[in-house]
Amino acid sequence: MGILTTQKLTEFYDQYRDSEITYTKDIIRTLKLDPRQVYVKCASGQWPCILNSTSYLLARIIVGTKSGAFTALTEKDANGNVPTINLRLSFFQEDGQLMTFFISAKVSKMTPYMNSKDLAIATLSFTQRPPDDFIEVTGRLLEANANAIRRRDERIIINEDSKRKLGLVKEECVVIVQGVPRHCILRDISFSGAKVILIGLSQFLSGKEAVVRIEFENPDEIVSIRGNIVSADLIEGRKDICSASIKFDENAVPLAYKLHVNAYLTSVRKAQLSATEQIAQQRNAQV
Repeated sequence: MGILTTQKLTEFYDQYRDSEITYTKDIIRTLKLDPRQVYVKCASGQWPCILNSTSYLLARIIVGTKSGAFTALTEKDANGNVPTINLRLSFFQEDGQLMTFFISAKVSKMTPYMNSKDLAIATLSFTQRPPDDFIEVTGRLLEANANAIRRRDERIIINEDSKRKLGLVKEECVVIVQGVPRHCILRDISFSGAKVILIGLSQFLSGKEAVVRIEFENPDEIVSIRGNIVSADLIEGRKDICSASIKFDENAVPLAYKLHVNAYLTSVRKAQLSATEQIAQQRNAQV
């Protein structure tokens, strides 16, 4: 995980303050949250709990109604005030080490979880801005999801420079069409689709369902994205090779893929802004 500037962290906090992340299996895996190391802590002790969702203002956790955690979270002091508690979260870093931190909060709401008598969901309102590490980990994900909509059709031409910045292991990928894997060459990608070069007859590819498998590094992973071949055109001078455009099923695009694409687009955007600022400064110096 790279170190973000204070300005970028503040931007994440201000822009996504109310955006709530629900911790599905995909999000837990992508963020590298260790669900076994999620605890709620107060003066009387600490207890494991299930992290349901978070924003930069609150967290929702699931606890058993007969647990010590439920008792500690619902008891009040002599003045009728709810106790201040700490939510402990742990995320794996790229080197495999755990990054652990606490977020101070108070219980603002306690309700049955999905009408269950045995489980309750506690809403913990943060009493201060969460740690920068938490803002960075979740902010990258929130930004990627936002840009996947806002910049969904922005194409990235695959060359040596973009391949390196995207973390692509190679230009080659595998596209599975009707259960048959085909080796292809990536020509461009976006949040919403990809263009590949592959062996095959265009009339037998267009309109078919496809799964694109792309290999990334940092971290090492192979992402599979389901979609449809919306068009396939023969390469000029060849009867057996065609260029196929694949439109992804937007509900099936893995978060890991969004993070790679977003990291590239934001780095290019940052470089463009920096170049523009330098030109402006040079012009001002000449005036």
